[in-house]
Amino acid sequence: MENPFEAFIRRADRDGIAIDREVHGWTQLNNDVVLPHIILIMTIKGSARAMCDLVEVSSNKPNDLFVIMPGHVMRPLEHSEDYTFARVVISPNIFEDLRFSLFSHDYDKFHHSPLYTLTDDQRAILRSLVEQIDRVLSYSPNEMPHRKQMLVSLLAVSYEYLNLFRREQDKRWKASRHNNLFNRFCDLVVAHYRESREVQFYAEKLHLTPKYFSKIIRDVTDGLSPADWIEQYIVAQAQQLLKNNPAMTVQEVAYMVGFNEPASFCRYYKRVTGTTAKQYRQRGAV
Repeated sequence: MENPFEAFIRRADRDGIAIDREVHGWTQLNNDVVLPHIILIMTIKGSARAMCDLVEVSSNKPNDLFVIMPGHVMRPLEHSEDYTFARVVISPNIFEDLRFSLFSHDYDKFHHSPLYTLTDDQRAILRSLVEQIDRVLSYSPNEMPHRKQMLVSLLAVSYEYLNLFRREQDKRWKASRHNNLFNRFCDLVVAHYRESREVQFYAEKLHLTPKYFSKIIRDVTDGLSPADWIEQYIVAQAQQLLKNNPAMTVQEVAYMVGFNEPASFCRYYKRVTGTTAKQYRQRGAV
């Protein structure tokens, strides 16, 4: 007896696209799934785990979207009792027209990272497009002579939106990751500025190359390099000491901020600020 998933795939092959708005659980899938189709699965409720090729992916929130490209191996693992999802399957016949005529170079992203999360607004946009696709599917080729072209066009628009949403999410993820690295860098400077003023020292602490590390910090700080940031922090610490401890000599301040040679500190301070530490103090530290 044909199981529900096989019937769904057969419907996609017949009509070009098949849509299920609400499916409960993966009970009809017990083995690896390898198809020449595109499969999109949107979580509505609950959670699920699956293997995509050799990588485990997990969905635990609404709007999680799997985009499984042709030829990839998907193996359902487990799901919660309330796991509910919507799905769209695109047949190879439609896919070939879409792939060679309309897909952009970002197409490969969906091969290597099949799961990401849509916002509510993004989901609403895609839902509207799916409804339009479903409306076209309700007509036969005889009733709508250009039915296939309309389906391909709507899918192309849907893909471009998906691509846009994916880039937006990638940017947010990248920004979040870079901000986290910047915060860790700041913590390291606080802990080690007396020990080292070298960019390479902090890059190694973060397990990054100095070049890539510098690029990240410039991105986060709108052009400020790690060396600039270290210099500003050390000068700020020195100025606090000069301002709040009038009995402390410049030489003592130099030792407090990690300089073994007071002359080196004086040259460093003047290069960064354009004035000397003694002049800063003489002006009343304002």
